Parts: sequence; structure tokens; C-alpha cells
Amino acid sequence: MEPDDEIYANGEPDSSNNRNRPIISGEQLDIEAYAGLYTGRTKITRLLFIADQCGQNNNTAMQMEALRMAYEEIKKGENTQLFRDVVHKIDGRLGDKYGMDSAWCEAVDRRAVQKKEKLENELNAYRTNLIKESIRMGYNDFGDYHYTHGSLADAFKSYVRTRDYCTTSKHVIHMCMSAILVSIETGQFTHVTSYISKAEQTVDALDPNTVSKLHCAAGLAHLDSKKYKLAARKFLEVAPELGNSYNEVIAPQDVATYGGLCALASFDRMELKNKVIDSINFRNFLELVPEVRELIHDFYSSHYASCLEYLGNLKANLMLDIHLHDHVQTLYDQIRNKALIQYTHPFVSVDLHVMANAFKTTVAGLEKELEALITDNQIQARIDSHNKILYARHADQRNATFQRVLQTGNEFDRDVRAMLLRANLIKVEYKASRKL
Repeated sequence: MEPDDEIYANGEPDSSNNRNRPIISGEQLDIEAYAGLYTGRTKITRLLFIADQCGQNNNTAMQMEALRMAYEEIKKGENTQLFRDVVHKIDGRLGDKYGMDSAWCEAVDRRAVQKKEKLENELNAYRTNLIKESIRMGYNDFGDYHYTHGSLADAFKSYVRTRDYCTTSKHVIHMCMSAILVSIETGQFTHVTSYISKAEQTVDALDPNTVSKLHCAAGLAHLDSKKYKLAARKFLEVAPELGNSYNEVIAPQDVATYGGLCALASFDRMELKNKVIDSINFRNFLELVPEVRELIHDFYSSHYASCLEYLGNLKANLMLDIHLHDHVQTLYDQIRNKALIQYTHPFVSVDLHVMANAFKTTVAGLEKELEALITDNQIQARIDSHNKILYARHADQRNATFQRVLQTGNEFDRDVRAMLLRANLIKVEYKASRKL
């Protein structure tokens, strides 16, 4: 194991760089700073998700703050249905300033009808003239129109229709990225995977930034299907040059958080060292979220109490993340189980009192966790419940070697007998054919 000071040398926080101020920390989530990481529809959906979660947890102050920001953000766009939904959720609790604005809704809807008629007329004219590029642009404009007004299913259909009119590789990439964006918004991650594959086949038009965006989308798809190891690998492949260029879907802080937690839950010790801690590219992302960086270093250096404390502090805010919410508990359980397994692995016997102190838990609680891991065959050990000691069941290497030698001898004997039998059969058949 490397010295602790080497591990922590990579994790010194740079207080001089305000860019590294964590958005996700043990303190209450700074909603304004968090929302500032995103643009477009995902900014609104994330705010509404926070509001819903805070409403369930009776955190009215955060709920109202999220709804207020969502209200203001929606009024910058043209989605009147979403605006009505937010007004209904606010229910007058923020005063008249954040009530129903019927005049705004009517004006936006009126402009939307006019724009739709214009787009339809233009598309019909393009179809009549059979100009492929104009038809593609017409369908693409329709997709943008539907997306802006919240009709995601219609937006997806319009974007996909451009496929038949794509004349260059760049057009194909643009179609795939639009379809991926809408599919992530609707949670249709099978479509996301499908269009990532289509985009990756168009190698000549892929620039490094687009490749990073595809890695992000693939990571989200694997995360949704609970394939945490595959998700971690995809997030780790994202280049730091991505920056804020994909903040209509994901922020660089999310890449660090999603990738770091998935790696902790699924990577073995060597993989964690080589692909996460020693990765120059991913280190740039981890610098944006110091808590995740520190808990990864603590886990690798076997400072499990500190690692689990970081995780405990982050949990409340991670539960407010729209993509991570459903996976937080599973990831936490897997990380804790890995820590327990790694702690017991080097020892012949372990005092449960000492181990419970290292994991900041009770002996009774630790005993139940270890029982579950032993039952699942993840730890080869037995528990002395009276003396509170865990005894490892190490295999008898001498006996195992003898058993392997005997097995090899038996296999050799069997093979020789089979060869002799085959030789005799061939000999007998040869003699019989000579007599005939």
C-alpha cells in the first residue's frame, strides 16, 4: 500500500480557486448555485425534482426556493403547460408575484400557433420541391418547436424523421444528439443507447467533445440500468475539455460524483487506483467536488470511518439528484460492504469491538452485517458470538496442493487409458478390414 501522505498529496484543496467550491457538500444544498450549473429544460426539471423531494420531506423553505426559481426560469421560455403546473404547485404560497399570468400564457400560445402554421407551410413547400436538405431542416425546426413547448414525444419523432434526409455525417451526428437529448429527458434510456451506437458508427464526424458527450449519455444509460461498473468506465472516459458544453444534460460536477461513486461501488482495489486515483483526466473532475475526491482517497487508504462519514454527509443532497436518487442507497450499501470485506481480508482473526469502532457502529449492528456477507459467501469466515471475534477460514494451502496433484494424476491416467483404448480399436478395425 502506498503511504498515506502520497494519497493525500493528490487531494489538497485549492482554496485560491473559487471554481472548485463544492456545490454538493455536507451542508444544505445551495439551490441557486446548483441550478446555475445547468441550462435549458434540465435546469427546470432538476428544480422541480428538488421541490418534489423537499415537499415529501417537509422542507418547505427549500421547496419554495426551488419552485420560485423554476417559475422564473419557465417564464424565459415558451412552455405554458409546465408554467401552469408550477403555478399549481406553488398554490399562492409565494404571493401574487408568482401566481398565474394568464396574459403571458395566452400571448405565448398565440405565437406558438402562428409559428406552427408557418413551419407546416414551409415544410410542405420543401416536400413539394423535394429538396432533401430543406426537408431535413424543416423537420429539425419542428423538433425544436415541440421541444421548446414541452411536447417531447413529438419532438423525438420530428428529430428522428430527419434521418431519411441526412446527406452528411455531421447531419447524422446532429440527429443522434437531438434524439439522445430528448430521450434522456423522457427517461427512455433504451433509445439513448440505440442512438449512441448510431453516432459512434459515424466515426469521421466525431470530434473529441462529441465523444465526451456520448460517454456522458452512455454513463447515464448504464446508471439507469444499474450497471454501475459500466457507468463508471464511461464517466471515467469523459475528457476534461467537456467543461460546461453539455450542461443541458449534465454538469462536470455530476461526472465526478456519478463516476466516483459508481467506481467505489464496483471497482476492485487495483482498478480504483489505476483508473480513478491515478487518472489525470478524472482528477480534473474530482477537483470540482473535493468531498468525493477525499472519500475515494480515504477508502483506498483504508480510512473507512472518514470515508463513510463523508458519504453520510453527502447523502441528503445526493438524494435530491434526479439521476442518482434511485441508486444512492444501493451504491452506499455496496461501498460499505466492500469496505467491510477489505477490512477483514488481511487478518486471521478480527476483534469485533475494534472493527465496530473503526466503522463507527455498534458491535450488534456490525455482527448482523457480517452475518449477511458470510451468508452471501462474500466473506470466508465464522463469528465467535460469545467472545465477539471474527475468524477467517483460510484454505489449507498444503492440502489444496496435494489435492491438485492427485487430480492432475487422475486426469493423466484417464487420458493415457483413453489413448490406449483408441489405439487398440484402430488396430482391431485394421485387422478386420484385412480379413475381408
